[in-house]
Amino acid sequence: QVQLEESGGGLVQPGGSHKLSCTASGSIFRVYVMAWYRQAPGEEREMVADLYYTDTIGKYADSVQGRFTISRDNAKNTTYLQMNNLKPEDTAVYYCHFQIRQRDVNGPVNLYWGRGTQVSVSA
Repeated sequence: QVQLEESGGGLVQPGGSHKLSCTASGSIFRVYVMAWYRQAPGEEREMVADLYYTDTIGKYADSVQGRFTISRDNAKNTTYLQMNNLKPEDTAVYYCHFQIRQRDVNGPVNLYWGRGTQVSVSA
């Protein structure tokens, strides 16, 4: 069994910065992809950023390129999303999404979602 737990949501003023984290726990051999998605009210869930196991530079949605930075600590099965110069349109529930191989080198690979954490950007 694998669980993802996000933390760091809150209320931020426009132009401010905030950092989210997400940690996976359970029977984990390796986390291949760590990603962040977000969903605003009335909108579809969209990918914000993702980072592969061996990479150091993530891929980003155009709307956050240059403002957000994804990073990961493989030893802790944790990913971080540093958000700078936040805008009201960044307001959403943010979800982490991992591709995980469980148990050992021959274990199954599955996708997991966190429960989400609210980020609100408002004066």
